[in-house]
Amino acid sequence: MSHEDPDGGCPFEGCCPRRSSTVRLIDARMPELTRSLSLFQYVQAVTGGPVAHLDQAGGYAPPSLRGEAFAVRPAAITLRLDPEGIASALVIRDERTGSATLHLLDTEGRTAHQGRLLSDGDRLLADLIRTVTPGSTPAAHRAAPDLPPWQDGDQLAQLDEILTDGGAARRARFAHYGGDHRPVDPEAVPAVLEHACSVGLPLGVAVFAPSALQASAGHVHITDRTTGGRVFAAIGDSTLELDLTRVAACHLVRSTATHGLTTSLELDDAQGHCAALLTQFGPVGEETHRAWESLTTSLPTPDTT
Repeated sequence: MSHEDPDGGCPFEGCCPRRSSTVRLIDARMPELTRSLSLFQYVQAVTGGPVAHLDQAGGYAPPSLRGEAFAVRPAAITLRLDPEGIASALVIRDERTGSATLHLLDTEGRTAHQGRLLSDGDRLLADLIRTVTPGSTPAAHRAAPDLPPWQDGDQLAQLDEILTDGGAARRARFAHYGGDHRPVDPEAVPAVLEHACSVGLPLGVAVFAPSALQASAGHVHITDRTTGGRVFAAIGDSTLELDLTRVAACHLVRSTATHGLTTSLELDDAQGHCAALLTQFGPVGEETHRAWESLTTSLPTPDTT
């Protein structure tokens, strides 16, 4: 991850004298960090990378950690974190504009999540939450509980396995997965979104970054595709953006969930990391579940001729 801004500077306090930004390192230990995030009420939250990103404005629901229960709450920013992968958290404040942005970083300094604090109250709160001394040794994170092997696990076990390394190891061993899976033509994804929009079929979406995922669910209000291969969709209270030119593969994966077998459409980048997936989260109603399964079953496999 690069910390440089468009002016060619660095956001870290004292590093670049010509910058007017300051940085506060906040306590990234769990559950201190999850409690701090849930205090912010007006945030523009973004998670993702070159293939996909999810953008949502609102307040944070208390983030869940890998191995815990998971629920996507309406009108709330939903995060799930790998506590062993989030190494630091900081708030960057631009003194020229007064803006403040929260950044969660993984052990390699890559951005896992960022949230722009939109209200004066939240920006003030950011100055009051617990800090840590720069250069200090990070305190040990709470270890994730033992989880069932993803090969035999349910939908949540699949999400948590992707959180560990982007799902690359899982994908490499997918021949050993006990559930149903097959490749799907990535070009079918825009049609899935358009169909869901036209018939009023709600969807769940999760977008991944290092050691973090952001999820949302709801009806697809609008969707569009540009000539350059970018796909946009307003889903629930969030906006999803995909760059299909960077999607190397798409897989249909079935695993057990609330209504039995539930399908996810997983979009991978060139490194075999899952960048995003479309699915149904939690209890969605029998009719919705049946419509989603019927739609995904009809999707074509890639043309290899």
